[in-house]
Amino acid sequence: MSKVLPSILLCVLLFSISHAQEFKVTGTLIDVQSKEALEATTIYAESPRDSSLIAYTISDGNGFFELEDRTNLKQLNLFFSFNGYRPLRMKVDVKPLIKLGKVHMEEQARELKGVNVVGERVPISIKKDTMEFNADSFKTRPDATVEEMLKKLPGVRVDSDGKITVNGKEVNKVLVNGQVFFSNDPKVATKSLPKEVIDKIQITDTKTKIQEFTGEEGDGENKTINLTIKKDKNKGYIGRLAAGYGTDERYQVNGLLNYFNNKERVSFIASSNNINNSGFSFDEIYDMVGNTRGGYDGAREAGLINNFGNGITTSSNLGGSYANAEKGKYEIDGNYFFGYSDSFNDQKTSRENILPDRRFFSENESNFTGSTNSNRGAANLEFDIDSTLRISVQPSMSVNRTNSRRVNTSSTTNDDGELINRNDRTRTEDGFQRNFSNRFNLIKKFGTLGRFVSVSFSNANVENQSLSNLNSLREVFGKNPDEQILDQLSEVSNKRNSYELEVDYRQPLMEKWFLDLGYEYSNDKRDNIKDVMDFDMDNKGYTLFNEALSSDFNFKSVQQTPSVGIRRRGEKLNLRFGASYRFTDLNNRDFLQNTSFSRSYKNLLFRGGLRYTLGKNKRFYASYRTRLNLPSVNQLQPVPNVNNPLNIVIGNPDLSPAVNHGINFNYNDYNWKERTGVYVYSNIDIERNRVSAVSTTDENFLRTTRYTNIDGNYRGNAGFGYSREIKKDSVFSAKFNLRPSLSFGRQVSFTNGIELKANSFDVSPYFSTTLNYRELVEFEPGYGISFNSTKYNLDNIEDIKYTSQNFNLRLTTYWPENLVWGNDIRYTYNGDVGPGFRKNALFWNMSLGLDVFDKKATIKLSAYDLLNQNTNVRRTTGEDFIQDFQGTVLTRYFMGSVTFKFDQFGGKKPGRNSSRGR
Repeated sequence: MSKVLPSILLCVLLFSISHAQEFKVTGTLIDVQSKEALEATTIYAESPRDSSLIAYTISDGNGFFELEDRTNLKQLNLFFSFNGYRPLRMKVDVKPLIKLGKVHMEEQARELKGVNVVGERVPISIKKDTMEFNADSFKTRPDATVEEMLKKLPGVRVDSDGKITVNGKEVNKVLVNGQVFFSNDPKVATKSLPKEVIDKIQITDTKTKIQEFTGEEGDGENKTINLTIKKDKNKGYIGRLAAGYGTDERYQVNGLLNYFNNKERVSFIASSNNINNSGFSFDEIYDMVGNTRGGYDGAREAGLINNFGNGITTSSNLGGSYANAEKGKYEIDGNYFFGYSDSFNDQKTSRENILPDRRFFSENESNFTGSTNSNRGAANLEFDIDSTLRISVQPSMSVNRTNSRRVNTSSTTNDDGELINRNDRTRTEDGFQRNFSNRFNLIKKFGTLGRFVSVSFSNANVENQSLSNLNSLREVFGKNPDEQILDQLSEVSNKRNSYELEVDYRQPLMEKWFLDLGYEYSNDKRDNIKDVMDFDMDNKGYTLFNEALSSDFNFKSVQQTPSVGIRRRGEKLNLRFGASYRFTDLNNRDFLQNTSFSRSYKNLLFRGGLRYTLGKNKRFYASYRTRLNLPSVNQLQPVPNVNNPLNIVIGNPDLSPAVNHGINFNYNDYNWKERTGVYVYSNIDIERNRVSAVSTTDENFLRTTRYTNIDGNYRGNAGFGYSREIKKDSVFSAKFNLRPSLSFGRQVSFTNGIELKANSFDVSPYFSTTLNYRELVEFEPGYGISFNSTKYNLDNIEDIKYTSQNFNLRLTTYWPENLVWGNDIRYTYNGDVGPGFRKNALFWNMSLGLDVFDKKATIKLSAYDLLNQNTNVRRTTGEDFIQDFQGTVLTRYFMGSVTFKFDQFGGKKPGRNSSRGR
């Protein structure tokens, strides 16, 4: 059967394509009055029978277009749409070549009464810096989420983790009706909202608050997607409920309710599961199973869940969100979440430590358990006092409680395999964190020439408290055996109060040129009190104060930064260049250790950027920026940290700030006619005065680590992407993606007084494709291989080379009707991992879903890790180590689940066919 089904589908596909006729429509779009060419006009063909989209294209800079495809139809409805112009429609007979010659278009103002505007179905339109797609023009399965729809759009890619890129640029914000949906995590909207309620998908460059209000274009570093709700779906509610239970007592329950009333929206979300799932996804095929790797997925960014990042987590969360807006007056949104989680993780590491004259090996095994509960809330409030004055407030607050227990056993051997030292330790900790931040922003425009002033004030007030207990036994073997026992109770109180004032002013100089003036003041104060008490055997309590390991630490940083810049804004060329002079005053005092220091730094920092538009969809970016990185409190504090008795860490109060020089290039181009996309990128960061570790290891392999400023560090990456889409009528479509990349860098450190340089160079080509036949079968294979190498500057240290590979395959069938069969297969190979670590694994998820009750419910059976081979193994290298890691992951289980949908719009429930995609 496994061989017969693909053969039948292939025969049907070849038969359909062979009986379809190829056609090509050519012409040139011009303004009827000025005779000027109309670039970026959308031309598309629809079926006269059911208005389904056949093909579309975009005119070039000369107004010329070629629309070609193949179809079984005898006639086509042909449409022409250009922003600000009256749409055109004509019917043409299908033949190999259709020459239309010059096609004249009139401005919308000349539209006559009685003329029907057909532009609502335009599949794609380009409006200045925004690409707009009509959701109904891109056919998907009826129950698809927004994420599935995005995969159909040209130039858009969604990877297996839900990360979205548009022509190589990452989407960092997804809005619904122009407003935040629950949180800033794009996946909350794309994985939970059904495609059937979406009208338009608008893609533009991500903008700052100032750029939004002044109408400027974004800098092009990231993309924003705005989803507009259909008018007939914008009054009512969308609801989803799902529940599942499986073997090994695995379970998941989650629910979502969205109420829309034009610009007003009220949303609720709730979830509970023990399969590392974020809880907000309602994809009936794949997303009701857990995460393949140890730890949670990107939902942590959303504030929906709270865990320690590794292992297996049982979590429950509840959240609500509200948004409303009135154009020209206000725009508000807010959210609140409560989350609770329990996590556990068993892991082991095997590390080869590199010294200038020898090597030693560390083995580490640990068991971790922990729990958290958190309350988080945030809001965005914008008020337009008038058309020239906007005030915004963005408060955020969180309160978290954590407790954890880690049991750790580690041992060190020399090159001959002899045991040199051993450490057994148990650490328990109870913590409390409270965080409040707010940003107030006022923007005032003066006239229409681009003059404005912006004043911002922000604060961050953080309080961390913890009570921890450390029990440790350190044994040293050999000629001079030694034993050290630690039984300590530590109470830590950290407070940080940070305030920042920023003023920006822009003055037009001449046409397209502007002068930017700015001033920034920041005050950052941190208080750290650590009391360490040793256990008193006589009094049977923690009564002995350990002054050497305790601290009463105060750190204060004051920065003042005047800046000046000049920029050019044009249709094609945009330039910006600026310089700032930063005055930094650091003051540090430890009242307990009776140490203090004061440092003053002056740094001249530069920033610049260039964006050149070569066409409607062809752009080049380049930027340069210097950043100042202050040392952390732990790196400055000269008090021994003995949490790991085999590696005692001591800070250095004489550290200077590090200066980072970042250079970035990006070029992207999408050819609408050929449906091909290309992007090229490169980034490099060069660090001066980087805060680096300086370690000293004695004859018993006991390490002491301090910090100093070191030059010579850098890191970078580069790559390109090529995509091609092939579409044959409504029968077959294919997307091909080629994405090779490379990364490189140098890390410099000092070990036992010798400079150690590690130069890394990794090459990682990747290829993937998506094949779809009549929305009945979708086949998505992908393969990547990574060649990793690290070279050292010392001749007696052997260079490292290893290879890792991954292959993934997603196969989904939607036949017979109402039955969905999904397979997600991933093969990984990690080369050169040490003994005791599995090199390869074949990970296979499978699900079978049945739509019932007129597609209002889905019953599903799922198999997670069907072959029981899931692993969490990886190899990493650094300036003085090679490490293999393995941690706890979910393993094979089976689950049955059911999902219910309940929607109602405009007082009516959706009809039988209302959810079918076109």
